[in-house]
Amino acid sequence: MPQFKHRLSVSEWVTLWLSRVVIWVAIILVIVPMLYVVTASFNPSQAYFSSSLIPSHPSLANYRALFAQGQFLVWLKNSSIVALSLGLGQLVITSTAAYAFSRMRFYGRKNGIMILLILQMFPNFLTISVIYYGLAQVGLLDNLWVYILVQLGGSAFNIWLLKNYFDTVPRELDEAAIMDGAGHRQIFWKIVLPLARPMLMVIFFFTLIGSFSEYILAGTIIQSASNYTLGLGLYSLISGEFAKNWGEFSAAALLSAAPLTIGFGIINKWIASGLVAGSVKG
Repeated sequence: MPQFKHRLSVSEWVTLWLSRVVIWVAIILVIVPMLYVVTASFNPSQAYFSSSLIPSHPSLANYRALFAQGQFLVWLKNSSIVALSLGLGQLVITSTAAYAFSRMRFYGRKNGIMILLILQMFPNFLTISVIYYGLAQVGLLDNLWVYILVQLGGSAFNIWLLKNYFDTVPRELDEAAIMDGAGHRQIFWKIVLPLARPMLMVIFFFTLIGSFSEYILAGTIIQSASNYTLGLGLYSLISGEFAKNWGEFSAAALLSAAPLTIGFGIINKWIASGLVAGSVKG
């Protein structure tokens, strides 16, 4: 059969090239700062900006200094504890709450999730003073596990996202399981949850990213250097009045981003499928 090529109209041609230009501009805006970070990490002079992207005398001095002091490994350990605890905690909280909103019938179900979303819209910094005062009164400041517990409260959006995914699971599967004598617990563990693995991966990975980059709550609750997360530790490298270790800061930033980048590459297909399926219903 003969194939006919679609000839683009002028408006379609303009739209196509404008979209390409926007994409390339966005890529450049992301890549250029990253190039300066890479350059600064290999620059032994501790200068963040240089006349060229390639340092005149590149070295691994900044990386060696990070590991020689031992602080970076402490920050990485603390951030890993926080990230994994939050990720697993979010999976437990969001999956059970989302299943209740999706499959169960109870008073306040219709408006309950909307109220949670409205409360979630208020930024964390609006409650910083209240959180600090409350924790200070009971002597729970500078505790890594308290910091994790406070962050577990921000799960409304994940509940809504996972609830939409659960809604796409055919209810005929629930009815068939009920006919076989299964209850809500069996339906949740053996039917709904296994089918929701892509969305669970999305929630877990996005929680990891958020915990690694969180700074406001960490700066409020955590006070001693032994409990610093990566965000607080990196800031301490450049917060000195007379000495700013931009080289070590850049090296630590690259090393911090490496695990997340590798993880994103490994589970990218599950993240893509989870986001698409979770947006089908609202």
